[in-house]
Amino acid sequence: MGLRADIDALPVDDLIDEDFRSTVPGVAHACGHDVHLTSLIGAGIALQKIHESRPGGLGGRVRLIFQPGEEVTPGGALRVISQGVLDDVPEVYAVHCDPNVDIGKVGSRIGAITAAGDTVIIRLSGHGGHTSRPHLTEDLVYALGKLATDLPSTLGRLIDPRHAISLVWGEISAGHAANVVPSEGILRGTLRCLDVDGWNQVAEVLPELVDRIAGPYGVKVDLEHRRGVPPVVNTEDQVTLIESAVRGELGENSVQLTPQSMGGEDFAWYLTHCPGALIRLGTRTPGGITYDIHQGDLLIDERAVEIAARVFTATALKVLDRDR
Repeated sequence: MGLRADIDALPVDDLIDEDFRSTVPGVAHACGHDVHLTSLIGAGIALQKIHESRPGGLGGRVRLIFQPGEEVTPGGALRVISQGVLDDVPEVYAVHCDPNVDIGKVGSRIGAITAAGDTVIIRLSGHGGHTSRPHLTEDLVYALGKLATDLPSTLGRLIDPRHAISLVWGEISAGHAANVVPSEGILRGTLRCLDVDGWNQVAEVLPELVDRIAGPYGVKVDLEHRRGVPPVVNTEDQVTLIESAVRGELGENSVQLTPQSMGGEDFAWYLTHCPGALIRLGTRTPGGITYDIHQGDLLIDERAVEIAARVFTATALKVLDRDR
């Protein structure tokens, strides 16, 4: 069986004042991957000691997967899978820090626990000119504005709303002067969806819809739809097993139902090859501040490291003992 930890950081300034803050300017573990990494090392040490002390050892093999590139599209998981990391691995498990959940508890669910996530980049170009004569230009800024507002809303009318399509822009850029119609502009955003069917439908609909909205303005359109990751879909047997491991370590009331997140997670690619489960690891100090991931002020209760190591270890032992 396999246990996976993602290990990459983010291009974010670390704003916390703790011994474990980043020592590299402009780089921080603002998604808790340092916790995942450290706890999996701890689980590996614990499993080795158990193997040495048990008659007959562990009775099976545990593969520890330290995976880079989770924060990039379509994810470092594809690379490590192509290199054989899942060869002979019948099932795989992971934890992910959740600063909305108190320390000592985990969030879990059967089925989809994350969303599909893509990157959408639209570049427009055209004949610029003077803002006093927009009729003699391709009014590129206006076309960008129409795409920025109409594309998200129109997608929601063409695709079943139960797929929960969400297109949100993170960048709109064009021009440098108030009286100049620019010749180039760009939109960048993320496209998220709760299930694979909707994810595939968007890929078919998006190019035609972009052309339809931008067409009346005469601009040249370059659409870059970077397919990201499908949803992480937890399998029932593996959820049941890891929840049992959690309860054995943290108590009967330690597992709570977590809502499906609109965030993406490349652990999804592992689960297209074998069954498995991802759970949410509580990292909030009870009564303390609720932080958000991907922010420089993210502060994680350090007790989460030991808890995750114990959960990883207990999960591995349950799988191995089951299969003896």
